[in-house]
Order: sequence, then C-alpha cells, then structure tokens
Amino acid sequence: MKRKSFLKSIFGAGALLSVPYCSNPEKLDELNIQINSVSDKCKGNMVGFKTTPIDKVKVGLIGIGNRGKTLIQMFDWLIENEKAEIVALCDLDGKNIDYALNHLKDKQSLIPKTYANGENDWENVAKLEEVDLLLIATPWEWHTPMAIFGMENGKHVASEVPIAYTLEDCVKIIQIAERTSKHCIMIENCCYNREELWIMNMIQEGVFGELTHAECAYNHDLRALLLHETYYKNQWRMKHHTERNGNFYTTHGIGPVSFYMDIGRGDTFKYLTSMSSKEQSLSAAVKKTNSNFPSVKCGDVNTSLIKTENGKSIMLQFDVHTGRPYSRINQLVGTKAVHEGYPSRLYIDGEELEFWGHRWLSEEDYLTYSKKYEHPMISKLKKISESFKQGHGGMDFIMIYRLISCLNKGIPLDINVYDSVMWSAITPLSELSVSLDSQPIAFPDFTGGNWKEKRASEIMREI
Repeated sequence: MKRKSFLKSIFGAGALLSVPYCSNPEKLDELNIQINSVSDKCKGNMVGFKTTPIDKVKVGLIGIGNRGKTLIQMFDWLIENEKAEIVALCDLDGKNIDYALNHLKDKQSLIPKTYANGENDWENVAKLEEVDLLLIATPWEWHTPMAIFGMENGKHVASEVPIAYTLEDCVKIIQIAERTSKHCIMIENCCYNREELWIMNMIQEGVFGELTHAECAYNHDLRALLLHETYYKNQWRMKHHTERNGNFYTTHGIGPVSFYMDIGRGDTFKYLTSMSSKEQSLSAAVKKTNSNFPSVKCGDVNTSLIKTENGKSIMLQFDVHTGRPYSRINQLVGTKAVHEGYPSRLYIDGEELEFWGHRWLSEEDYLTYSKKYEHPMISKLKKISESFKQGHGGMDFIMIYRLISCLNKGIPLDINVYDSVMWSAITPLSELSVSLDSQPIAFPDFTGGNWKEKRASEIMREI
C-alpha cells in the first residue's frame, strides 16, 4: 500500500498526508497534534449513560457464521426466562439462517424475520421498529458502518471485536453514539473470563497494592484458519495480513487490563510505541499449502508498549502466525502481588525482608486465594452457565447475560462506547508507529476529559 493510501486508511480523507515514512521530529509533532485534536470532537456525555429499562430485549442478529452461531446459543437461558427474544436474523448464506431458525424453534414461540437478500439486506434489520438491540457478528470492515447505521435508526448496538480499525471510524462511532444517545458496546468476552474476574476482585480487595505494569496478548496460531477456504468466508481475515502491519486484534488482552488499571475511570492511555518483527511463518504456511495469496505484509510478532497518564506501563503482543500454544499472558504487577497467566500463577510479597522470595504460591495457597476472591458474578452464574451452552468456558454466556441484564434494568453497561473505541484504536496507532520506525504516537482522548473522574468499574457491580 502506498504511503498516502496508508495514512488515508487510518485517518480518513482528511488525513495529514505529508508525514514522512521515516522519523522526523517536526512532522511527528505535527502528527501527534492532529491525533490529540480528536479530544475536541468527543463530548464524553455517554459516561455512565443509561436508558429506560427494557423488560424483554428484542434482538436483531446480523451475521450467523462461526461467531454468530455461538452467540445465538448464549441467549437460550435469557429467552427461556423472558429477558430477551431474537426477532430478526440476517446472513448472506441461507444455510446459516436455517441453522438459527432450527436452534430457536424450541426456545421461543416467535419465528424471527429473516433477511438474506444480498449484502445490504442487513439495513432492513436495523430499520425494524421492533428491534431494540442490533447484534453484529460480521467481518471487521462491516462493524463500523453497521453500528453507525443501527444507532442512526434508533437501535442500541453490540458489535463483535474490533468495533473499528481506523481513527476516523473511532471518532464517528463516538460522535453518533453521543448524538443519538444510544448504547454502542463492543462485546469483549475475555473481560468475563473466570481468571480475569478473579484478578479484578483481588485488585478491588487490595491484594495487589498499587498497580505498576501489565502484559497481555493475543498469541494464537491461526495459520490453518486464515488459509482455510471457507472458515473465514472468502478468506476475508487473511487479506488484512497481506495489506497491513501492526496489531490487528488488541481487545482480548487490553480489555481486561484496562479494567485492572481503571482506564477511562481515573487513568487513560497517554502514548504508544509499536514494532513488528519480520514476517516468516505465515508466508511459509502459504507456500506449504499452495494458497493463492500475495506476499504477507504483517510481521509475525507485533509488540506494542503503552504508557498511561498515571505512569503505568503495558506491553501488548499480537501473534497469529507462529506455531505456539495459545496465550493472553495476563501478567499483572503490583506493589504487593504479581499474577502471571498460562498457566495461572500468583505471587504474594512478604511484609518483611526475610519473607521476600522468588517462588509462586504453592498449589494449596493458590487455591485458597482462588476460592476466597472468586468474583461474585462467577458464583452467581455458575449453575446457570453449566445448565446451558457456555461458549469459551462460560465467559460468552456471562458477557451476554450482563449486557441484556443492564438493558433490562436500565443501568450503564459494563463496557461503554469509549472503552470500545479506546481498545480498538490501538490497531491504527500501532500501524502508524510501525510505519514510523516505532516512534511514540500520542493516544487520543476519546472521553472529552471525563477519564479523569475516578469511578468504580461497572463490571464489579452485582446485577
């Protein structure tokens, strides 16, 4: 991709197109000023936003592929208990529509309206008067236009990750949400995983002391799926790897860490620097499978470093090219304790010098902390999630349960539009930093300054 086209893809038509490819302090300052100007376009009035309670949330689902099929299963308990109802289904493939209808026929009496008449038929779902919530599970490039169109047509929106991957789209989503007063949430399931919620509870109870650093990732060998002829329809996801270079999948790691560190609730991201390794593994897989793809642009491993306004640091990694076991790392460092995931381990620092050491807690002591600080949400929903299909070990169900429950009760969502955009904006910022030899890039303030208000994390509420 040519330099001007690259900047346009990240910023949109009004991009600063004169930034040189290599480091130039004066031009970099100009670029960072333009990024910081984003804060003038965002009001922050959706912080703590709530609407009139909806007794039974009527859902229109767009996209019933790999992810959509899982999401629809997460509604079984909610439908049975009259908390939600699927009223419309949309997909390009009629077989996917049939799957969803077959799944729902014994769950609810209402037969959903179906839309499979071309790639723009989803607009008719968004226009349906009876739809309260538009649920989007489509390829990435559709998330922003669908979310915006949904809000413009009076719908609350829940989108799969990422909600956007250009800075221009990030700003658009916030401006439309603020103008229409509609919820727009990116449904990030890893925020609801048992391990992450356990850590959140320990943070709240003071186990970690003051937090200083975190490391997180999406390290997941996707070579076989990226090159599969049908898993990602038309191999849409692979195309990103042949055209772009940066961190394309930020939210599984940064979502939970943002909650750990009160991002948007007393702290925020200040700047980012990012670098990608050379590319080897995915192109080797392309050659081995005789796949018909142009050269791969995205490096095998992208590593981004983020500094927060309050001085904390975050390392965020992305690797879907390399053959390695799955890991989100999930390391958290505090003045009193350290956690490291995959496998989950916990270290508790001693009060006196003689108790300082270099060993993780024993299995017995670990289990003591695990039981003592289990998040109340897990305890409450364990029996329900065990009785119904769970999705990713239960976190998918908890995520959808919390979303629908918040709408039922008319209270603020766990993840708001600013969280959704901040976590997604790391992608275009990482691409900019990589293209500028890993120069630090300012992080926009999407909250209009409202991040400065110290607020309790909504995910810690019992609902």
